[in-house]
Amino acid sequence: MSRNFFVWLLTTVLLTTAFSAEAQQPTKIPRIGFLGTSSASAISVRVEGFRQGLRENGYVEGQNIAIEYRWAEGKLDRLPNLAAELVSHKVDIIVTHGDAGIRALKQATKTIPIVVGVTGDLVVTGHAVSLARPGGNITGFVDTSPDLSGKRMELLKEILPKVSHIAILWNAANPVKVLDFKETEAAAQALGLKLQSLEVRASEDFEKNFKIATTRHPGALVVLQDALTTANTRSTVDFATKSRLPAMYGSSEVVDVGGLMSYAANLSDLFRRTAVYVDKILKGAKPADLPIEQPTKFEFIVNLKAAKQIGLTIPPNVLARADRVIR
Repeated sequence: MSRNFFVWLLTTVLLTTAFSAEAQQPTKIPRIGFLGTSSASAISVRVEGFRQGLRENGYVEGQNIAIEYRWAEGKLDRLPNLAAELVSHKVDIIVTHGDAGIRALKQATKTIPIVVGVTGDLVVTGHAVSLARPGGNITGFVDTSPDLSGKRMELLKEILPKVSHIAILWNAANPVKVLDFKETEAAAQALGLKLQSLEVRASEDFEKNFKIATTRHPGALVVLQDALTTANTRSTVDFATKSRLPAMYGSSEVVDVGGLMSYAANLSDLFRRTAVYVDKILKGAKPADLPIEQPTKFEFIVNLKAAKQIGLTIPPNVLARADRVIR
């Protein structure tokens, strides 16, 4: 055997072995962190929307993508530790929702991309430079729309033509909700409605405000949704039912657990679109360059079981406009 042939043969064997070993190396599976301010059951619509979006983009959980879920179960003071835990697991991207989740993650990381499934105005809260170019490691979707407050007030007035006094429950510590309150106040004034402000800043404030509302006898209740009011959904729905108080919520998830009605962005659609952003980032896009987007789908949901419990009849013309009716 000639020396040249021997060298060629040895080189071929070594290269083949190296390529074979490289081919057998397991492909790195992207790991997504999901930080929830409440529980998996409370926001199941969002989680399923996110999973649907992943499937549409070719991802199968447990096969070519892994998701690390962390749930605060409505205890917002747990968020910083849960955020730090996700960062320590070296996830590639973190998905969250709401201002409280964002703030916890900002304390934990300045480099891991964060995609927000739904929140208030990211620019107003200082989490982004602009909607077109966020500029940092945070991007996603906001549920702000100047028409939301007006639509909610109009629907309440149609259902309750004689109503004159409406209580509004909101988190006064959330700068986005301060803007929402002002918009709601302006919409109410345009319809000749008087607003009673029920301001909460912590879970301990809810029962106190429920007692205040009871003494003033409002004709209806509006809840401005954020992490704090969502965390106290059960007590709020129970209060409205016990007080036979028609209530309008800012999330369909509340209606699914017994609330009367909601007019809001379609959360399933927003989280499906969140998965699209996750896919883009995994393929090399930077959050700083992905524009913050607004909802394109809104839905009016009515729970007739809840209406029956408080002795309320929803006018047929209003019911006909509902995107979904729970019977």
